[in-house]
Amino acid sequence: MVELGDGVRRLLDGPNMAHLATVLPDGSPHNVPVWIGMVGDQVAFQTGPGSRKARNVVADPRVSVSVTDHAQPFTMAHIRGRVTGRIEGDAAWEIIDGFAVKYTGAPYQDHTDRVVFLIEPEVVQSTA
Repeated sequence: MVELGDGVRRLLDGPNMAHLATVLPDGSPHNVPVWIGMVGDQVAFQTGPGSRKARNVVADPRVSVSVTDHAQPFTMAHIRGRVTGRIEGDAAWEIIDGFAVKYTGAPYQDHTDRVVFLIEPEVVQSTA
């Protein structure tokens, strides 16, 4: 696992939207905006367990994430890696509620079936 660095961690810890690219079954990319954050040294995102992105990372764990500073859009980070972990249940809801507070100011409102995936960074490029 590569070190993210303080600037990249600040981007991930702030309320900055990220875009997650996963690999579709036909090999083409699937790119979607996501809430993002850190769990230990891993990058984390949440989704529904049956979502397209969840099905993609179960089939092929390779992902790419880009995040830009909402106040300074030329400050960015690009992270490539693999999904190496999955958190469900109460532990996932602690993380998801933390994301929701960061992005909206309140806990996650719709307690439907959710899962948190953890990405182990392999390549990091940044202007942060």
